Amino acid sequence: MLQAFIVVLREGFEAFLIVAIMAAYLQKTGQTVFLPAVRWGIAASIILSGILGLVLLRGANQPLWEGIFGAVAALLVGGLVIHMWRVAPRFKKDVENHLVEATQKRTPKAALFGVFLFSTLMISREGMETALLLIQIHDPKLLTGIFLGIGAAVAMAFAWIRWSRYINLKVFFQVTSVFLLLFVIQILVYSFHEFTEAGLLPNSEALHLATEPFSPTGLYGKWFSLLTVFVSLGWLFVSWVLNRFFHPAEI
Repeated sequence: MLQAFIVVLREGFEAFLIVAIMAAYLQKTGQTVFLPAVRWGIAASIILSGILGLVLLRGANQPLWEGIFGAVAALLVGGLVIHMWRVAPRFKKDVENHLVEATQKRTPKAALFGVFLFSTLMISREGMETALLLIQIHDPKLLTGIFLGIGAAVAMAFAWIRWSRYINLKVFFQVTSVFLLLFVIQILVYSFHEFTEAGLLPNSEALHLATEPFSPTGLYGKWFSLLTVFVSLGWLFVSWVLNRFFHPAEI
């Protein structure tokens, strides 16, 4: 449940920030005529993410497909987390620059389509990351974690609108990035386990037995899930101490 909660919270809030940056820029520059294109982009993103989720569900409980989905999720999410960590300081500027490219020196219809396409791609990325990660979570309380994550993302979005200066987004994304990267390691182990179950590797049967304890439902897999939580909380505590005593202005 906790894994689903953090995944949905992180990806949901990141999607909100993308929409907020686009809406704020279009309002600031007097281009509110393009706001409907952003709304249509949100709707298209939800549909695309839902379609991906249905496709992933069709491959559930099939070792080969679960292994492939896990490998794709690990590579995609791991790469994007590292990318976001690098570009975070200029993320707002990058989004605004893409909107400039989509709206300037184009016909009105072409500009509307450009904003729609950009918002669809940006938000769909978050939705597809969420779908790929959630399909890797084998927990009977998965739906509870999803609904709690949605609620927390909405609450954090409202809190950011009203009290943004009190919310340290840098620490939030650092902590959740640490969690996701550790989760990616677990996904890679699980994918390897599923490939052995599908008989894809030499000595698959022996390798399958050897990796069974490291699967999400195995003894060590469960301990690793707890470890990801404690490491993330430890990172949060260290960040708070550093900000509290060395960078008090950032609190």
